[in-house]
Amino acid sequence: MKVFEWDQTLEEANIYISLPQNVPTKLFYCKIQPKHLEVGIKGSSPYLNHDLTCPVKVDSSFWTLEDDVMHITLQKREKGQTWPSPIDGQGELDSLSVDHEQRRLMLQRFQEEHPGFDFSQAEFTGICPDPKTFMGGIKH
Repeated sequence: MKVFEWDQTLEEANIYISLPQNVPTKLFYCKIQPKHLEVGIKGSSPYLNHDLTCPVKVDSSFWTLEDDVMHITLQKREKGQTWPSPIDGQGELDSLSVDHEQRRLMLQRFQEEHPGFDFSQAEFTGICPDPKTFMGGIKH
């Protein structure tokens, strides 16, 4: 059973958890720490209680409940870092998917740094550089 789905941008990792039916939304909780995430229903054992793959900025991270889905937005401490998964040891991307994610994040970085240009048809040949460190790194 899939516990969560996720995606990422240069600055964030987003986790989506389908919530069980017939539980009042006020009973759900999410505790975000720099390297740990806990999600559950008050009065029960945590549904998700794991270390994060990479550290996050707690003050800029948050969670919401939308249409029976908990959406957790984790602000990456290191902008541009490609995460293999938000949760350590779970749902990790394979090496081909990591390469695809790096390419997507690199194009996002180019678009962010050069807003007047269209990179939608750009392609990388060979090994894609790390979007976090390429050409001196990302300017925060």
